[in-house]
Amino acid sequence: MKRILYLLPLVFLLSCDMEKEIEVVLPPHEPQLVVECYLENGYTFEATVLESSSYFDPPTAPAIPSTEVYIMYRDKRVQLNYNPGYNNRTNRYYTHKSSTRMNAKPGETYRIEVIGTKDRVVTGFTTILPKVPISELEWKFNDKDKALLLTTFQDDPDMTNYYRYMTHVGSMKKNARRDFVTDDNLTNGKVTTYGSAYDYEVGDTLILSLFNIEKQYYDFLRSVSDARNANGNPFSQPTKIKSSVQGGIGIFTNLVYDRKTVIIKEDN
Repeated sequence: MKRILYLLPLVFLLSCDMEKEIEVVLPPHEPQLVVECYLENGYTFEATVLESSSYFDPPTAPAIPSTEVYIMYRDKRVQLNYNPGYNNRTNRYYTHKSSTRMNAKPGETYRIEVIGTKDRVVTGFTTILPKVPISELEWKFNDKDKALLLTTFQDDPDMTNYYRYMTHVGSMKKNARRDFVTDDNLTNGKVTTYGSAYDYEVGDTLILSLFNIEKQYYDFLRSVSDARNANGNPFSQPTKIKSSVQGGIGIFTNLVYDRKTVIIKEDN
């Protein structure tokens, strides 16, 4: 009898209607220019310029044909023309492009200027980084004939480095099997090795990319990952994208990387 009495309060609480509608008034959305531009030596300048939309708007990012885009370096000012397209090599869409090919040296500074409607101007800069070469690739098998991959390189002791490491299987067109960013806080000046799980088999073609990235790109990628993880999770704090540009949202940086392709064989 006592046990039944103890359960009565719980039954009462569960039977109550605990739902309550709360109306949240959001401020009107102020559209901002969204800029994404990655510079690579030997390739033409390409940039994507869109306009942000409200969280509750349809999932479309409107392009702005009237926007002017310029890349500035040395004593040059190169205009990127509005010419939307798709780059099969990078798997990215762009809205603006130029015929000028980049030929930069480490230490040089490049700037971007985006002039949009409503007196909106977005600016940013990037400093060209040196390539960090991959010095060794090796793999090891377990007793189930699965292989792990070890990628080794020498960290530069004279500068703070930030890295992005990617592994593609078969083709760069596919999503990366592994993709992470890190710094050299614990490995400064040391020979560093990135390993994997026993994920690969004999005959697999692996494409390894080691990017030496700017801190602003490192922060951007981390914030994008945090925002993606928080989206739709009611228990996560909202995350703001850490942009590298001023006057809008987005990233302007240079991509410098060493890339190796290996085929997993029985004999390493």
